[in-house]
Amino acid sequence: MPAGMLDYAALERDPAVSRLAGAIRERCGIDYRSSLYSLAVKAGSRAHELGLSFADYLGHLDQHPAEWDALIEAITVNETYFFREESQLEELVRHVLPGMADRDEIRIWSAACSTGEEPYSLAMTVLESGIVPLDKVRIYATDINRKVLRIAEQGFYPAQSMCFRRTPERIKAQYFDPAPGGYRIKERIRERVRFMRWNLLRDAAGVLPVMDVIFCRNVLIYFDEASVRTVAMNLNGRLAEGGYLFLGHAETISGLLPELRTINAPSTFYYRKEGGTA
Repeated sequence: MPAGMLDYAALERDPAVSRLAGAIRERCGIDYRSSLYSLAVKAGSRAHELGLSFADYLGHLDQHPAEWDALIEAITVNETYFFREESQLEELVRHVLPGMADRDEIRIWSAACSTGEEPYSLAMTVLESGIVPLDKVRIYATDINRKVLRIAEQGFYPAQSMCFRRTPERIKAQYFDPAPGGYRIKERIRERVRFMRWNLLRDAAGVLPVMDVIFCRNVLIYFDEASVRTVAMNLNGRLAEGGYLFLGHAETISGLLPELRTINAPSTFYYRKEGGTA
């Protein structure tokens, strides 16, 4: 093997990699215990950059808690795009928003928002619908990865980015400003979104208010069963009675929390928290 290259197959067999997988699961719920090779690849480069073995890197994490930010940046999956899973956005417009039109404020949470495409898509969808004024809607967008949050707050996306693969040209022209090398979300959209760091596994309460609608999509697939239950309980704890929860199309918590009733729509499904009038 050429000098300087990592032997990831050997790293996968390093007991310290398994211990690191356990530490990651405990801290943020992401389960790499059955994907040790992937973890060796993603975290190995970071440990190698610091000149540390995996065993030493574990000690480094204990001694330098800020290093967790760098590790999380390395191991989290941030693939996303504007107007993802459009059937759910259509259901938001067709069923959810009309029932909330008489409210003074509607709070929507984009959990695990990555680089911001989802919360900005939600804001554009609300504005396009005309059902409620956008200034009545407050969107909270959270992620555990500080790097993607910085990108999201800037609202700039390169022209050739795959994030635009489902974005009609009309929408791009109406809600984005051309900028060198790409496009920036217009201020009227960006001002409706508040970004903050949030650990779905640990941050059960705090600065977030109770939400009317929660989108937490394509996140639970990376958690084990126990972590899914904890995250589901934490989300439910921040969801108003009569509020709605949207997960990814391959994710389900049906039967996990009895107060969440499954709503089967023509092209998707989601959950309503029993109680209230929403």
